Amino acid sequence: MEQTPSAQSRNPEPGGQDGPDPPGALGPRTGADPAGDPDAPDIRSTAPVWAAVGVGSAVFGLGTAQVVAAFVGEWAAPVVAVGEAVIDRVPPWLKDAAIEVFGFQDKLALVVGTVAVLLVLSAVIGLVARRRPVVARRAVYALGAVAALAAITRPEATLGAPLPSLLGAAAGALALSGLGTLAGVPQEPSRGSPALPPEEPVLTGPDRRAILVAAAGVAGVGLLGTGFGRWLNGYLRRVDEWRAGVRLPVPDEAQRPIPPTVEVGVPGVERFRTPNADFFRIDASIALPRIDPEDWSLRVHGLVRREVRLDFADLLGRGLVERDVTLACVSNEVGGHLIGNATWLGARIAPLLAEASPLPEADMVLSTGADGWTCSTPLPVLTDSRDALLAVGMNGEPLPLVHGFPVRMVVPGLYGYVSATKWVVELEVTRFDRATAYWSSRGWSERAPVKTSARIDVPKLDARVRPGRVPVAGIAWAQHRGIRGVQVRVDDGPWRPATLAAEASVDTWRQWIYFWDATPGTHVLRVRAVDGTGAVQQGERSDPEPDGATGWHALEVVVE
Repeated sequence: MEQTPSAQSRNPEPGGQDGPDPPGALGPRTGADPAGDPDAPDIRSTAPVWAAVGVGSAVFGLGTAQVVAAFVGEWAAPVVAVGEAVIDRVPPWLKDAAIEVFGFQDKLALVVGTVAVLLVLSAVIGLVARRRPVVARRAVYALGAVAALAAITRPEATLGAPLPSLLGAAAGALALSGLGTLAGVPQEPSRGSPALPPEEPVLTGPDRRAILVAAAGVAGVGLLGTGFGRWLNGYLRRVDEWRAGVRLPVPDEAQRPIPPTVEVGVPGVERFRTPNADFFRIDASIALPRIDPEDWSLRVHGLVRREVRLDFADLLGRGLVERDVTLACVSNEVGGHLIGNATWLGARIAPLLAEASPLPEADMVLSTGADGWTCSTPLPVLTDSRDALLAVGMNGEPLPLVHGFPVRMVVPGLYGYVSATKWVVELEVTRFDRATAYWSSRGWSERAPVKTSARIDVPKLDARVRPGRVPVAGIAWAQHRGIRGVQVRVDDGPWRPATLAAEASVDTWRQWIYFWDATPGTHVLRVRAVDGTGAVQQGERSDPEPDGATGWHALEVVVE
């Protein structure tokens, strides 16, 4: 009976003589039986090597994509495009949970998670490549296509949006093919000869260590490309230089000097003004818009009698005012810290809207940021006596990038998701029944005035204090209504009035202090506020969705 040629006869040693597998071969030759031949290396032992091949190729592709994205925009990099697509599509409760767990690092956590998932998929693709290299490369192209689709659906997308993902995928597939060739796996069947069945791979490359070194080298080049791409993006979009070049004019109406009596002087209580570096950041962007002020413009249009456009120089020349305003995030839990107070410099929005002359049926302004984020603000709030601003300065300097440089909206009395558009580039005068904003389309209320709230800053939760006179202090806020009073209750006792610090403005928070005669034991402290209209803060607890949390802040303290 005619015998089928063995794998060794198909791959003879030099000189035409059959011989044993070369030392360190990556796997068995065709026809080898690891179970029956103790000398045949087990293909399963090569799995970590092939996983490393997949990961190294992916990192190389991502580095290539990052370099290309520097010329298109960082938002078009695959990880950023996919991450922002996730942000846009996850349910609000999941976003709130991420903010609760990771705080201001929620975007970093998303990026790390996205990269981790991609690397796991890449390891799997590497394992596929040892048997089905063509299928593995197609999987790489498929991942690139998904990232390209995410990029072209971004609001800021241009014709070049898919290029980083597509070129990155091509680079990754090329690296995968090259490493596979180094390992001795045929990447394509030769013309005129039958392809080997997938269950009988021919692995004749160098030893594992050489492949691992090659994969690590490819990954290293990819990491260098990632770093260079990020540097190049910053070099091409020099926000620090742009900010340094902005000369903020002296305001027509400067903020009045704040008397020291606005603070109660208790260490641990939130300061009256929040430093820029400590101000909370909540937005839907991983790659922040980098806008040269010389290229910035604002369009006011929609249900108006005349469209208005202005550039940055026009805005600075409109006569700026300086105001202290407290901003609060609707996701702020009872007792939370997603709130901050700053001195803002900007132009009033009301005169600008008056120039555009809204039509009588208009009742809302849909503002849009350069990142595509939108919010819906009631038109009467932007045209009444409050100082709703197009802000260019924050605490005496141009806006930081994370807070909306070069221009953002600041509107007293409303939660940020309906008022505080960063990197604002468009104001569309419209109606609530005709347009839906980013968060209102996800189940949050269309109109969201800030709710009256108070927070205990001192003592801290589960603090241990000595018996005697103990200061209990914190902040209270009810923007554009002001704070008339704050009351503190110990355990189930009566509500006692706290002493308020001086009021700087009805649009800012207000510090308060209460001196408690503490007795030994475990006690629960509660606080509630009374706003400028006389309304008492609601005590029943509710979640932030759909229009802000309610409930009295309470904490347990041990006196010993």
